[in-house]
Amino acid sequence: MAQPPVLSLENIGLQIGGRWLFEDLNLHIGPRDRLALIGRNGAGKTTLFRLIFDQLEPDRGERKVKPGTRIVVLEQEPDVAAFDTLMDFALAGEFPPEEYEVEAIAGQLGIDMSTPAQGASGGEKRRAAIARALAQDPDLLLMDEPTNHLDLAAIDWLEGWLERYKGAFVVISHDRTFLKRLTNATIWLERGMLRRKDVGFGGYEAWEEQVYAEEARAAHRLDAKLKLEAHWLERGVTARRKRNQGRLEKLWQMRAQRAAMINPTGPAKLGLESDSSNKSKAVMVADKVSKSYGDRTIIRDFSLRIQRGDRIGVVGANGAGKTTLLKLLTGEIEPDTGTVTIAKTLTGVMIDQQRALLTPDKSVRDVLAEGGDWIDVRGVRKHVQGYLKEFLFDPGLVDTKVSTMSGGERSRLLLAREFSRKSNLLVLDEPTNDLDLETLDLLQEVIADYDGTVLIVSHDRDFLDRTVTLTLGLDGSGFVDIVAGGYEDWESKRQHRSSATKARTAKPETKAPTPSQAAPKSTKLSYKDKRDYELLPARIEELEAAIQKGETILADPDLYTSDPQKFATISKGVENARAEKDSAEERWLELAEMVEG
Repeated sequence: MAQPPVLSLENIGLQIGGRWLFEDLNLHIGPRDRLALIGRNGAGKTTLFRLIFDQLEPDRGERKVKPGTRIVVLEQEPDVAAFDTLMDFALAGEFPPEEYEVEAIAGQLGIDMSTPAQGASGGEKRRAAIARALAQDPDLLLMDEPTNHLDLAAIDWLEGWLERYKGAFVVISHDRTFLKRLTNATIWLERGMLRRKDVGFGGYEAWEEQVYAEEARAAHRLDAKLKLEAHWLERGVTARRKRNQGRLEKLWQMRAQRAAMINPTGPAKLGLESDSSNKSKAVMVADKVSKSYGDRTIIRDFSLRIQRGDRIGVVGANGAGKTTLLKLLTGEIEPDTGTVTIAKTLTGVMIDQQRALLTPDKSVRDVLAEGGDWIDVRGVRKHVQGYLKEFLFDPGLVDTKVSTMSGGERSRLLLAREFSRKSNLLVLDEPTNDLDLETLDLLQEVIADYDGTVLIVSHDRDFLDRTVTLTLGLDGSGFVDIVAGGYEDWESKRQHRSSATKARTAKPETKAPTPSQAAPKSTKLSYKDKRDYELLPARIEELEAAIQKGETILADPDLYTSDPQKFATISKGVENARAEKDSAEERWLELAEMVEG
């Protein structure tokens, strides 16, 4: 029997600036809903959050809340200015938690809550806001871009917490991996209309394309040319995704070529070939580079040849050395040992995670074309309104002030400006923050078509999987892992190495036991224990092979649309195999300890 909703918005109408942003909007949130809120920048997602949280009064309609429901919001930009420390901020929620509850969560997130609020970084503020929100024990949690400013370890921890969470949540996020892992329904806000589909984000794109196709057919039947023109942006979404599938196939080919160049023996690195063809393509060459600060080694014995057209992803925990590595590669700082050679013809553009480059009182026309009508886009002259359309803006916004734009729209405008500049090196530092999913698709397309070299620092796993040919993974020890492919390729290699290390340290010999090897005599082991000790290593290998095979099949971008039942079956199989493998490894390690004892 369906449970009554914990919150409902019924027939909501809201006017902003004399126009209706929402009319007759309805939303019902159940006690265990995990809702992905999808919508383009400027569609009103944050405004909808304010209505749910009762921070904004609608012009008409009714908000109903089940008595006793705790609603907590995790804001995109937490305001800590009025507090002395991050702990003071965390304890000032609507449902003030105990300090030990905040400390428990903060410790797992790796944040010192005694940090002065005024000097806290974006990542520290974000972690403090998460600790504050979760410690309040909400029944309904509203999250606005929760993974912004988080490193991969913190994102993984938050995902694990939310999987165990017993309440409901609504999340706005550009992080596709986060959404696919956690959501069980999708609400889609577009043109003042809110649609709901009881399918997690993994099925959103197929649903979206189905809706657009139905609208296009209806408009065609009515011969409504003006209506069709109003849908140019939406129709472009489907076309863009189809183009991006072709680009992904090309990306996989590039990854295969790069994998063939990685030396299979010794440290993982790209060989520093001396033939003239490779020399002509190289734009950066790092040879045995090391860099330390005090007693800490940041980069150790790092070698890499970056070629023209490479797309390099840089991943690792906050503080692992990603920024240092970028500065070494671009010549901003010198290595302690080794050399970095940079092509003299290299001219770069840096797009960092700070959006302060845009002056609030300037118009879009001022930002892009210095007040004129035309803009030079990497040597090609374009009308500024036409160029705006390429970046998913309504051309009529050309004279809009930057101060009136949303954070996501400002980010998109900054991308439009920087991509217009002539360059052959593009450095992107957390480029996906504040962007909606359509803009991420566009950014993927622009990067794929960029004829120079791209360096990307990002914690967005799906975005890296869609854009980069090589991943540089930093673990904080100074070692830089070089892997052909994206985030998943790096993570797979890292997990394999971790499993191998555990196996080596858990037993006296480096060679794993096989079924033909007799178990050592021990009075502590029963007959079943001995059999498990002998047979589990082979079973673990079988499970690893099954997981790899399943993941290869799931990597097909067309599988979910063409055969959703097969996709679900294989996904469940992979999930079960992972669980069995984890259990088998834990069981074998316990037995190994008994044998050694």
